[in-house]
Amino acid sequence: MRIGKTAIALLLAGSFFCCGHAGRRVPSAVEVNGVEVGGMPYAVAAERVRKTLTVPPFFVRSPAGDLSPELEISDDVEKVLKSAKRGGRYTAHAVRRWVDAEEELEALCRRNAKDSVNASVTFGKEGFSYTSGEKGIACDFSRLLLDVSAALEEGREEVTLSPYEYAPEVTEEMLKERTRLLSSFSTAYDPKNAPRSHNIELSAKQISGTTVGAGEEFSFNEAVGARTAERGYKEAPVIQDGLFTQGVGGGVCQTSTTLFGAVLRAGLTVTESHPHSLSVGYVPPSEDAMVSSSSDLKFVNPYPYPVYLRAETGGGRVAFFIYGMPDGIRYEVESRVLFRLEPPPPRIVEGEEDRTVRPAKCGLASESWLILRDKAGKELSRSRIRCDTYACVQGIEERAPAPPAEDPSAEEEELFGGLPEKS
Repeated sequence: MRIGKTAIALLLAGSFFCCGHAGRRVPSAVEVNGVEVGGMPYAVAAERVRKTLTVPPFFVRSPAGDLSPELEISDDVEKVLKSAKRGGRYTAHAVRRWVDAEEELEALCRRNAKDSVNASVTFGKEGFSYTSGEKGIACDFSRLLLDVSAALEEGREEVTLSPYEYAPEVTEEMLKERTRLLSSFSTAYDPKNAPRSHNIELSAKQISGTTVGAGEEFSFNEAVGARTAERGYKEAPVIQDGLFTQGVGGGVCQTSTTLFGAVLRAGLTVTESHPHSLSVGYVPPSEDAMVSSSSDLKFVNPYPYPVYLRAETGGGRVAFFIYGMPDGIRYEVESRVLFRLEPPPPRIVEGEEDRTVRPAKCGLASESWLILRDKAGKELSRSRIRCDTYACVQGIEERAPAPPAEDPSAEEEELFGGLPEKS
């Protein structure tokens, strides 16, 4: 800050001489700033008083460095002298003015500022990992401007900028609240059936670690891909046209069904699901979700935050866990069998032994319901998920052919070797 006597004189001199005061004198016995100026010409009196004025330096202190601005200096000497009365004692002041205060103080605030860093979450097959956010630093510009104005007016030499910290928009605590367990669901499979177990575990692994954004639709077929030998799938029993047969990827429907159970209990919106043609043993009727090249399991995330899918397999169980931001609702699924269909009498086929080639299986009609409850367990609503019909299976019984009737003469010949011929 450069404020010299010459600069002050240039700024202040001459005002009396253009205002009709040349040659006039200050009333007698007037004292300004301790200087007796009574009876002096106004110009001389003003010069004498100005010599008593001091202009202190001015600084704005801040953690990022101090600011010493260029100030314009004026005073109220002329006003004091013109209003002076005989015998009066007065005080005149130097007036400091910071022309570019707003612009320079904004720049100072920016130098002291630091943007906050939001916390982040990473989700994968192994679960969640969190990165802590960082607080930001800012200053109250309006308050600083008022403090500077008051300090200049009161003749103080400095003002201190005190930046304050603020939390990031997204904190680690917020992310942990948004990644709580919404639901889990599991089903059992036979680990001794190695090909089928392999297909369940492979398809579950391909889904585990998936994030479904707010409003986004999930497709099982897109996530898992084609179930082919080239992609690692093996032959295992599948249901086709109402019958069990061998097919590549057998067992994947148990993965989709288990995911379906977790999805319903997490409050996600199912947009596509299909029953098997035959009922399955690992979930109640109308809670299954058959998938194929032409049938899919799809659902939409209705929440304002992402949901996360994680799968676990092993020990003869496949389980899905869904994480997200709870909405305070508990979702339950209820299955009802409406009626059963008895299979027709078994078909009998000839074979080498008596055995059951294919056991008979009852058909049935069923429906599933989604029930919403509040935290206290009170039922809020219920809606039907699906109404399905599962075909019955005709049994096949193999029967060995009946043994031929016994021939007594043949037995006698066998015992005695036959009779000798007559000569």
